[in-house]
Amino acid sequence: MANQTSASEFVLSGLTSDPHLQSLLFFVFSVIYFITLFGNMLIMIVISTDSHLHCPMYFFLFHLAFIDICYATTTVPKMLVNFLVKQKSIGFGACITQMSLILLSAGSEIFMLSAMAYDRFVAVCNPLHYQEAMNKLFCNQLVGSAWAMGFLHSIINTLPMLNVQFCNYTEIKHFSCELPPLLSAACCRTTLNKVVLLSSAVIFGSSSFLLTLTSYIYIISTVLKIQSSKGRQKAFSTCSSHLIIVVLLYTTALFQYTKSSSSSSLILDQLFSIQYSILTPMLNPIIYSLKNNDMKTAL
Repeated sequence: MANQTSASEFVLSGLTSDPHLQSLLFFVFSVIYFITLFGNMLIMIVISTDSHLHCPMYFFLFHLAFIDICYATTTVPKMLVNFLVKQKSIGFGACITQMSLILLSAGSEIFMLSAMAYDRFVAVCNPLHYQEAMNKLFCNQLVGSAWAMGFLHSIINTLPMLNVQFCNYTEIKHFSCELPPLLSAACCRTTLNKVVLLSSAVIFGSSSFLLTLTSYIYIISTVLKIQSSKGRQKAFSTCSSHLIIVVLLYTTALFQYTKSSSSSSLILDQLFSIQYSILTPMLNPIIYSLKNNDMKTAL
């Protein structure tokens, strides 16, 4: 009990302790981070400057690119620094801040994807009233709601963490201060925190997933009614890139945040975290650019 005082700093174990492998990983993740920043910033610049892209679909894509930059910047720079230093420590305040920003970015991203799914639903299923339904005010409200839900998700999980006790020396078996590994490193009972985490992950994750799934059920049923194969192909191509991102994000993130600690695997946990917090922000601009003719023309 003497060691169960509030820790002033934590140690991040990272992906590996092998110096040679750390140098290789530093190079790999530096390239990934550069592609993430360059690709998403390029999308934001192109959408801002090209008048042909000033429509709801690209308005949401602009904000998704901004969220991806925030998401990657929350975790990757600290990871890169830790590849180069021996003392892989992070202060308590910095760790909690990083955790809250991860929750904010993740929550905002899943609801932004839901907003994008609803936009495609209106475009495919009710094209004649698209401009009226997806007006500027409503699009701003959807974006604001996505950020608000992300903020709420972050606050709900961050506030209970301020009362959690950690040992003087606390090693987080992860490359970032993500909430599940942070709870596993605590020196006291974290039942309340785990209940809050599971409840919020199920409520926020399932609600945004159901919104997205419902939109795509209507989209697919409408597309299948199109007589010409060329028309069906065009309708599916506008939605396929968004669907790829949704599947990649939900399958890994929901499993990571809803699984029990007893079924936890360190390697699997880190691979899943890399997928939805580092690779997905990098893949977003690539997928949307390569599969979108308007974006390729604008570029």
